[in-house]
Amino acid sequence: MTLIILLFALGIVLLLVEVIVPGGILGAIGALMMFAGCVVAFYRLGTGGGMVAVAVALAVAVIAFYVEFRLLPRTAIGRRAFLDEEIDGVSAAYGSEARDLVGKSAVAVTMLSPSGYIAIDGKRYEAFCQSGQVPAGTELKVTGADSFRIIVSLAAGT
Repeated sequence: MTLIILLFALGIVLLLVEVIVPGGILGAIGALMMFAGCVVAFYRLGTGGGMVAVAVALAVAVIAFYVEFRLLPRTAIGRRAFLDEEIDGVSAAYGSEARDLVGKSAVAVTMLSPSGYIAIDGKRYEAFCQSGQVPAGTELKVTGADSFRIIVSLAAGT
């Protein structure tokens, strides 16, 4: 009986820690410990004891999910842990926006050596200069784009 209680207690503790430490591994280990407690209960206590252990495990799981997804988001800790807003940014290239920039004039915001930041129509972009090192304030022209940056070269007459 002590082994069954120990397995259940450790499983519940790991399920509670899973709420704070995301990743799923601790929760999975906790669930496996509770499952092992149910198996030991069937082996040592028979069918009746095993069924009680399964019922307790299911009740603990339902309570854990209720606390994690209903009660926790309403607490101060939960509000910091859960996202309230959708993140719609992308980490990909400029995409179709980059094609629209080709041919436009730009100004180097930082020194491009050969990478740095440029401004086009008041908006800041990361850029790569084909002309090598260019000081801030230099007039540039957008000639293309690759995965994560705009490609520029010196503007005519510079």
